[in-house]
Amino acid sequence: MTSNQLTSRSVDEYFFKNMRKQLLALVAMICMCGTMATAADKRVSAGDKNQVSFTGRVQHLQDGSVRYDWTGVYMQTQFTGTRIAAVLSDEGTSYHNVFIDGKWIKKIMVKGTEPQTITLADKLSKGTHTLRLQKCTEGEFGCTTVKELVADKNATLTAVKPTGRFIEVIGDSYTCGYGTESDSRKDPFKLETENCNLAYGCLVARYFNADYALVAHSGHGIVRHYADSVQVSINNMPDRWKRVFDDHGDEAYDYKAYTPQLVIINLGTNDFSPTAIPTSSQYVNGYVKLIKDIKAQYGNDTPVLCVTPHSASTYLKAALAELSKATLKLNKVYMANIMDNVVNLDTDLGASWHPNYKGQCKIAMSLIPQVSTIMGWGITTF
Repeated sequence: MTSNQLTSRSVDEYFFKNMRKQLLALVAMICMCGTMATAADKRVSAGDKNQVSFTGRVQHLQDGSVRYDWTGVYMQTQFTGTRIAAVLSDEGTSYHNVFIDGKWIKKIMVKGTEPQTITLADKLSKGTHTLRLQKCTEGEFGCTTVKELVADKNATLTAVKPTGRFIEVIGDSYTCGYGTESDSRKDPFKLETENCNLAYGCLVARYFNADYALVAHSGHGIVRHYADSVQVSINNMPDRWKRVFDDHGDEAYDYKAYTPQLVIINLGTNDFSPTAIPTSSQYVNGYVKLIKDIKAQYGNDTPVLCVTPHSASTYLKAALAELSKATLKLNKVYMANIMDNVVNLDTDLGASWHPNYKGQCKIAMSLIPQVSTIMGWGITTF
């Protein structure tokens, strides 16, 4: 080997040895910067009720986390600073809508049981902002846990106060927003096109600036599931209404999280789906029992509005007519029966023949004047 070759080899060894040292130093610096950035964040436990509010049925865990699976549950905080993030995990897959200052920003997907930090909004103007994080897919597919919120170092976070109005909506896939983001009735169900925020329950609540809670599960009814082989199924909506969770636990709900001023029920489509339809008396008796249970928990003066679904079959319409008679002696029970010709089957349907956003808007518009009359809440005039 020549002296020139030795010299060249030595230079190469020196070069790579020093490059390795520099890379290691760079990695160490990056790690230090990452630690410093994390240390500079303001971190708040999701369960801190003075700084974060949840609306709907949730479970507060001992470590300060908050767990929930019902569609429509929303978390809110008023914060200062230019960014906000959340540390979340999910036992399945859930989508959430992100709102800043009342405006929809984006939809995020939460998947996996390992907590992950997801940026909800950044590069905001300096000042005070309001965050709403709303679960928009149903409990059958996922159960979310929020561990903490992350904001600027000097940020202040304050729980958002209730609006003073509250509506509870008990329903099925129409309430869940199944297919609301689809434009074709030929589309199959996809979790990413389900969005309760675009369904009539949230639309009606938003119109009246009311807080809300959804107790809804696709394919379920008063006494029977969709296409079940028996007339009376187990674990229907009156059973689920009594629980903290839709599909991730049997813990009994204590009815202390909220007291609605109005309860809307939209159930029956699945009860009378093919083929083993229940008798009218089975359906009516189950419905009346649910109404009585609602009034036992929320007060006898709590109005209950029973909706005839826009797709109601002849059997369901007949059963609801019987329900109207059976509830005449009950206090403040109302029937919403004007859904005929509301939804255009060519333009207003999304996945699997469910109302899309346009169809849901029409359903909401037909309910708004009835809610206004029942509750004495004003409407926007022309």
